[in-house]
Amino acid sequence: MKTVSNKFAQFYRYKITYTLSIIISLFYLYISFVTNNLVDTTTKELAMNGAIFAPFVILDGEWYRVLVSMFLHGGLTHFALNTLSLVLVGRAFETYFSPLQYISLYFLTGIAGGVISIYFHPLSVIVGASGAIFGVFGGLVGFFVANKEALGNQFREIIKSVGIILLFNLAIGLVFPNIDMSAHLTGLIIGFIAGFLSINNKFFWAFNLFLAILIYLFSILLLTKDLFIN
Repeated sequence: MKTVSNKFAQFYRYKITYTLSIIISLFYLYISFVTNNLVDTTTKELAMNGAIFAPFVILDGEWYRVLVSMFLHGGLTHFALNTLSLVLVGRAFETYFSPLQYISLYFLTGIAGGVISIYFHPLSVIVGASGAIFGVFGGLVGFFVANKEALGNQFREIIKSVGIILLFNLAIGLVFPNIDMSAHLTGLIIGFIAGFLSINNKFFWAFNLFLAILIYLFSILLLTKDLFIN
C-alpha cells in the first residue's frame, strides 16, 4: 500500500506533466489503431486524423487542427522523444510554476508554434508537441535567468543540465528534416520571455494575454495571405 501511495503522490506532484503525457500516448495509440501501424504513420493518415494542413485549416476553417496536432506524432521515434523530453523538463517546470501557469504557457506556445508553421510551411502536414515542449524549456530557462542571484552557485549547474537536454532536442530537429524548427524556436523564445517575466505574476499574465491576442491577429492575417501560390 505504501508503494502505491508513493506512486500516487509522485503522480499528483507532477500531475500536469503526467496527464499531458498520458493524453499524448492515448492519441498515439488511437492513431496506431486506426492506421494499423504502431511504428510509423503516413502524412496522409495524419492529415485525415487532425494534423495541421494549411488548406484544411484556412480554406475549410478547420482551426481545431492547430490544437489537435499538438497531441499527434509522425511515428514511434517522434512520439517517444517528445514524450521523454516532456517528462524530463515538465517535472522540473512544474516544480517552479503553478498548474495554471503551466497549462497556459504549454498551450499558448504550442498553438503559436502551429500557427507559425502554417505560415512557413503551408503545404506541409504538421504534427507534434515540440512547440509546446520548447515553450516549457524556454520558460524554465527564463525563470532561472530571472532568479540567477537567488540560485547562487546552483545556477550554473542548473543551466548546464537544462542546456544539454535543450541542445539534444535542437539537434534532433536538425537531423530529421521533417521536423519543423520554426515551431521549436517560436516556443523557445516565447517560453523564455514568459519564464523571465514570471518573477512578477502580473507581468506573466499580461504577457500571456498579449500573446493570445497576437496569435489571434496573426491567424486573421493568414486568411489574407496567398500561402498556396508558389
